[in-house]
Amino acid sequence: MTSAAAAGSPVDGILATAAIVLSLLVAAWALVAALRHRAPDRVQFVGLGVLELALLALALVALVTLGGGDRPSEPGAFAGYLVTLVCLPPLAWVLARMEPTRWGSAIVCAVCLVIPVVVVRLQQTWAVLGG
Repeated sequence: MTSAAAAGSPVDGILATAAIVLSLLVAAWALVAALRHRAPDRVQFVGLGVLELALLALALVALVTLGGGDRPSEPGAFAGYLVTLVCLPPLAWVLARMEPTRWGSAIVCAVCLVIPVVVVRLQQTWAVLGG
């Protein structure tokens, strides 16, 4: 068990794992589309929507935990990563819609590869206090 899980981190668990896996699946789909010279398709946009719902649920759990009195060791960094996390899928959607070529798919791929990194950083900013 990691120190974050031991500390009862709200951003470490099945929801975070599901968000990471979903993000990587959308990234893989978008990469295949980009390599095939395809514009972003409905599957990518639906994937971004489902990913956004998972990230909003993760953020909600984190905010409820914060409201309950638990605090991350780096509250400023935690808040920054949390806001960034929920803004990334809509940003990818807008940029991909603005670029209806294979580069739109590349944008979706790149953003979806950044999301797991931000989730892990979010976990790390909470885990330091409990570790």
